[in-house]
Amino acid sequence: MPPSQAPGPSAGPDGLEDRLQRFATIWSRAIFPVTATSLTRAEFEQHLLPLARQLSDALHARPLETAAAQRVGAALVDAHCTDPDALSRTLGVVDAYLVLYCGNAQESAEDSRARCARLQHALAAGYAHALRERTLTEQEAIARSALAARSDAMQALHTTETRFRAVFEGAAVGIGIADLEGNVLEVNDTLTRMFGGLEHHVRGRKVSEWAHPEDRPQVWELYEELVRGDREHFRVEKPFFRNDGTVLWTNLTVSLLRDADGKPQYQLALMEDTTERRLLNLRLRYEATHDALTGLPNRTLFFERLEKALAAGEGARFGLCYLDLDGFKAINDSLGHSAGDRLLVEVADRLQSCATAPGEMVARLGGDEFVALTTGADTAREVRELAARILAVLATPITLDGREISVRGSIGIVEGAAGERTSAEVLRSADITMYRAKAAGGNRFEFADPEADARAITRHGLTTALPAALERGEFFIEYQPLVHLGDGSVYGAEALVRWCHPQHGVLGPDRFIPLAEHTGLIVPLGRWVLQEAVNQARFWHDQAPVGGTARPLRINVNLSPTQLHHPGLVADTVDVLERSGLEPGALCLEVTESALIGADEDLLKPLRQLAEMGVDIALDDFGTGYSNLANLRRLPVSVLKLDRSFTQGMQRHPADPVDIKIVEGIVSLAHSLELAVTVEGVETGAQAEQLRQLGCDTAQGWYYARPGPPDRLHSLSLADAV
Repeated sequence: MPPSQAPGPSAGPDGLEDRLQRFATIWSRAIFPVTATSLTRAEFEQHLLPLARQLSDALHARPLETAAAQRVGAALVDAHCTDPDALSRTLGVVDAYLVLYCGNAQESAEDSRARCARLQHALAAGYAHALRERTLTEQEAIARSALAARSDAMQALHTTETRFRAVFEGAAVGIGIADLEGNVLEVNDTLTRMFGGLEHHVRGRKVSEWAHPEDRPQVWELYEELVRGDREHFRVEKPFFRNDGTVLWTNLTVSLLRDADGKPQYQLALMEDTTERRLLNLRLRYEATHDALTGLPNRTLFFERLEKALAAGEGARFGLCYLDLDGFKAINDSLGHSAGDRLLVEVADRLQSCATAPGEMVARLGGDEFVALTTGADTAREVRELAARILAVLATPITLDGREISVRGSIGIVEGAAGERTSAEVLRSADITMYRAKAAGGNRFEFADPEADARAITRHGLTTALPAALERGEFFIEYQPLVHLGDGSVYGAEALVRWCHPQHGVLGPDRFIPLAEHTGLIVPLGRWVLQEAVNQARFWHDQAPVGGTARPLRINVNLSPTQLHHPGLVADTVDVLERSGLEPGALCLEVTESALIGADEDLLKPLRQLAEMGVDIALDDFGTGYSNLANLRRLPVSVLKLDRSFTQGMQRHPADPVDIKIVEGIVSLAHSLELAVTVEGVETGAQAEQLRQLGCDTAQGWYYARPGPPDRLHSLSLADAV
């Protein structure tokens, strides 16, 4: 089945076996022609099916299970898939079809490809290791037999010498014999070709001349132990310089040959050329650790470098810049993803030019998010300069399809001593700081602030806890009395929602209402508040003395801007009133002035419908917006709620005459428009008296009562009735 017709990784779990079978079919068709086996192709396909299942399980494992892929590579060698084409064809099938048939639908394509690349690397390594072990076992046995045959031939028969030469010269691995002083006595043609084809450059040299800067320290320690007779053999991966200066990588096995009395006599070296396999491993490693689009190090390599920097030890410091492009989505939406990709490539090139000093690197985490890391003795200065260079190179417009695109970025900086935080904590702090820079207008950098991080983490925790909190009934309502300034009687109450959080205690609306607005939970939360408040008002009405002269208590409920735009506002309000039996005139909905600035008729329509039903609409926080008094005539409001900033000057004695004139003018205008005036923040008796003389209708504030439980308000209203 061609890839375009194959079912994607989003297919349900019930189809996994079918997809594994198809993957095994494609695999068997690819490598069966180059496999030495007595099985039929159908039998060989069934042999590959459990190996395909191991690869699928490894792809889904958390963390990634590379050992399984190594076992699959070894199993191919055990199945006699030893032709060189078998490995390359297998890697091609895994690269093209493993993610397609067995990928995770919840994982991004970029992450799935990276995981697949690591599995290819592990499979190739397992295959190579198994093939090497098999080859070396066979060749070492051959070499030992050859050397024995050579000794016998020297002592006895010429035919034995001929047989030895045939085996020695025809071996697929390089074979060399040296004495215990390290003088090379004999080499076969394979080893000569490995070193460039000139025998005199190999024969006659000393083993010690073949040292290489990348030799592991223990290589020559093992060699010394062998020539002393303390070790029979050792096996290492060792590089050599060829005659032309290039590097030959080998799997080297050196064995000690003893004479008839058991004394060390010769060294026998077997060399397998692993240069091409090493280059393949390096290519797979590069693909697994670098971004395919920009060529920058990816998230995997960046975290390796960051963790190394954080584990550098006492006295080491680091600096990290977390960059997010401002407005990149608009570029993708307007010019297309192809143009967006070209822009990212240009941005990556510019960023790379900024981090050229020792200890600096730039990586792409994904999308339009990049990170830059610096290490050194003065990272506080270096990271600031690095961030400034990044913003400077982004300032020059980028030309795409004949258009000049201005690129801006927001950068969050974390700098500190190594060993104090984990890599995840550092990146989280940088991410939070980057969003703080973006919220401040963008095109700037900000340094991490532990207190700001803690607030952001708390906000995130509250945001994620909001839905469950509503379901668990963690919200409750307190009521603040509205007092009639004429006679001091309780006129009604404003419903104020609170959150009884299990860890943070009682939270006021300023802590969670903006979060509810951002997540959309404000709509169900607002409906719950409306329902609870209306039911409470109905209860107060039912508890009023029969035949008493007290007015029915009104209830004021706040509406958020998101609720104003919700199409179900009118229907929900009508439903709540009908279920409770409360008259519409006993309900007042408070809308902030800023929410109605520039409001069109579509936004005002639901408020007009509610006002026509008899529900009062109050303009809350009046005076904090543009205070467009002329605009009041077209708004369906019946109450103005003056913000406390207008009346704070009246708490002093004598009262601020400017504040008095302002309030007097607003009250006069409001009354001329037949609007009642409510004042917030009344805290003293003198202030209340002054507001009464100015003609304000109702007031609320701590002078009368703080927000509290509903029974306290009911007792206040009963006292007024008496």
